[in-house]
Amino acid sequence: MPLHKYPPKIWEVLKMKQGIYARLPKHYLKSLEKKEPTPVHWRPLGVQYRANPVTGQKERVQDVPIPIYYPPQSQDGLWGGEGWISGFRYANNDKMSNRLKKTWKPQMLKREFYSEILDHKFTITVTPRTLNLMDAAYGFDFYILKTPMEDLNSKLGMDLKRAMLLRLARRNTELYPNDPVKREKVYSKYKQQFEMPEDEAEWVGLSLEEAVEKQRQLDHKEPEPLFKACVDELVEKLRLQHLSEPHVIEKK
Repeated sequence: MPLHKYPPKIWEVLKMKQGIYARLPKHYLKSLEKKEPTPVHWRPLGVQYRANPVTGQKERVQDVPIPIYYPPQSQDGLWGGEGWISGFRYANNDKMSNRLKKTWKPQMLKREFYSEILDHKFTITVTPRTLNLMDAAYGFDFYILKTPMEDLNSKLGMDLKRAMLLRLARRNTELYPNDPVKREKVYSKYKQQFEMPEDEAEWVGLSLEEAVEKQRQLDHKEPEPLFKACVDELVEKLRLQHLSEPHVIEKK
């Protein structure tokens, strides 16, 4: 007799369909759908079949992605999709010698970036690939806003994206308070492509734990004090009693 009603493989799926998880916004749940990131350390073949170079026979081929490890510190920077690759190398580059374990890590650079949407400078750890991607996107803000979550692969990056989207949605005067012309110019530059409702932008980039806590706070309602309910009831009774009493007009 099975110990559980459902197999463990579908526990995570079932969890998202009940309780507080089921009350999370649909647009947020959709953002949790797993998507494959753009290949960085390997190149897809792009075909399902190709001719054998020796026999000329048509053979089926498949992409075999390189396993990549993203350490915790990658979430505090912008690595441009790069990570650590583990493998082996030959001692002294001699294929007849023993294989030694080796981990290839991307080059890390600390650079300062300015966000014109947030009007703030950030010192962030990046890779050379990240700098190239920023140049291709025409700037720091455009890179953060354009890059999808699976390619950004950074908690810091998604927090920055949420802050930028909220600033665009609210259009408050905190941005360049002494220069309204520049403020309107910045809003106009980004709003057409990236503007979204504030209640949707608030959920962008939240981890599941953060989203559940946010939903819990939205569900929570402060209990109404008992004395207030009693006072309201008493006031209503007195009002009805006053209306039901006959009014006598005194003669002078």
